[in-house]
Amino acid sequence: MDTLPSLDEIESAAALVRAAMPPTPQYPWPLLARRLGAEVWVKHENHTPTGAFKVRGGLVYLDGLARREPGCPGIVSATRGNHGQSLAFAARRVGVPVTIVVPCGNSVEKNAAMRAFGAELVEHGEDFQDASEHAARLAAERGLHRVPSFHRDLVRGVATYWLELFRAVPDLELAFVPIGLGSGLCGALAAREALGARVRIVGVVSAHAPAYARSIAAGRPVDAPVSTRIADGMACRVADPTALSLMIGRVDEVIEVDDDEVERAMKALYVDTHNVAEGAGAASLAAAMRLARERPDAVRGRRVGVTLCGGNVDHDAFARVLLDTALD
Repeated sequence: MDTLPSLDEIESAAALVRAAMPPTPQYPWPLLARRLGAEVWVKHENHTPTGAFKVRGGLVYLDGLARREPGCPGIVSATRGNHGQSLAFAARRVGVPVTIVVPCGNSVEKNAAMRAFGAELVEHGEDFQDASEHAARLAAERGLHRVPSFHRDLVRGVATYWLELFRAVPDLELAFVPIGLGSGLCGALAAREALGARVRIVGVVSAHAPAYARSIAAGRPVDAPVSTRIADGMACRVADPTALSLMIGRVDEVIEVDDDEVERAMKALYVDTHNVAEGAGAASLAAAMRLARERPDAVRGRRVGVTLCGGNVDHDAFARVLLDTALD
């Protein structure tokens, strides 16, 4: 994959997604506007059937797989949660068994959701990279199709939500996009290019999982340790080389946010919009809040887009954030 999906490719993916779910809403929330000094549009990917944006990519990938490999005995992949839910949801629609590998100590509630969608769950390793390597071994041992964490069909699917947002708010000036393994950011970049939009796109990484920030800066993959306590959807230790090649030269800026900033954004989203966000789901707002604080002229008076890309946070963790986090 050396090019981003075209408009025709994204439109065909959108038709597949619409067969399973309606477009998600985007709203300009006035209390967030007051907080940032800007018009703030939130794209509510927490309102999908799995509570996160990745279901779009799963639907497109499984549709293609069903046509390419009609006798596929099953799929296997690794995840911290939302990718696994998306595959389980989509695999059920096409009748393909799914095995998902998660690291030990993964989110209890994300694990429960994956099982509820029909996945066989395997816990292995200390982090996502360990789980991914074990998924590769299971694929070889069991003769399963291994679904990667980054693939053109996943990007095509994810790009559909950015297409919805950029068409609904065509004069958006600034968009903040969390980076996990890369499909979210590449989807945003693809939709911008497909529409010829002029929106500035800012990638967001966890300061406690900075592999993509370091890799983009270096122009090559740079591994980095992971220590985030809250942003598990961004807990990437190794950048995907293909995703990285598509980001370099296209993403306008990358901002790192720490766990405290992410937790403040989680609370701000609840206080200002009464929506629940997981850590990665609040990261784009965390970056917008940081930019508004450190470089106010970059945000003030502008039309800003943030993605609430997932709301799948364990209730104990969310309760702690609400009780222990102070807002400015």
